[in-house]
Amino acid sequence: MTQRRRTTVRRLMDAYGRTHAEEAGIRLRNTPAPLYQLLTLCVLFSVRIKADIAVAAARELFAAGMRTPRAMAEASWQDRVDALGRAHYRRYDESTATALGDGAELVLDRYRGDLRRLRDAADGDPDRIRELLQEVPRIGPVGADIFCREAQAVWPELRPSFDDRARAAAAELGLPSSPEGLARLVDAENLPRLAAALVRAELSKTAVDDLLKTG
Repeated sequence: MTQRRRTTVRRLMDAYGRTHAEEAGIRLRNTPAPLYQLLTLCVLFSVRIKADIAVAAARELFAAGMRTPRAMAEASWQDRVDALGRAHYRRYDESTATALGDGAELVLDRYRGDLRRLRDAADGDPDRIRELLQEVPRIGPVGADIFCREAQAVWPELRPSFDDRARAAAAELGLPSSPEGLARLVDAENLPRLAAALVRAELSKTAVDDLLKTG
């Protein structure tokens, strides 16, 4: 890696390299509860809403005890709406409360509350994992990409996971635009942080220009 790329990556990671799971207080591990919490976060991101509001909504749901599919399913629809409302998750609060309840039931019925069984059902195939994720209410391609981007920390078969936005930002920054090329820039444990940083840079109106000026 050239010195310029090394500097760009370091500044990118320093400024934007925090995953959504970290922001939501999820200690991501390959165990049922944090994997489900990540799925919940992805549901919340799957509508046109600001990222900070989606993260705040996840925190409110988890603070209210809805940290597992069983707890989410057993909570009342109104409890879910109220938690979303406390985070100012407006306009989509009622439909999302329904989607969260239905999704929790699906995870319980199909995977006995453990998304590692979804992984097993996919035989570890990343494309199939994405397909199965999209069977969860409200999860579409974007939500599945977010899940895989963050879950690559604990599911190695998803590595390297960089979606279109991440690769676009990488190209603008003069970094490799292929997942394999990007994976060579950081250690495996930092792949989710690099992917998150690139997406944040792409969504920012000034990040790429600022990084290029200082890179």
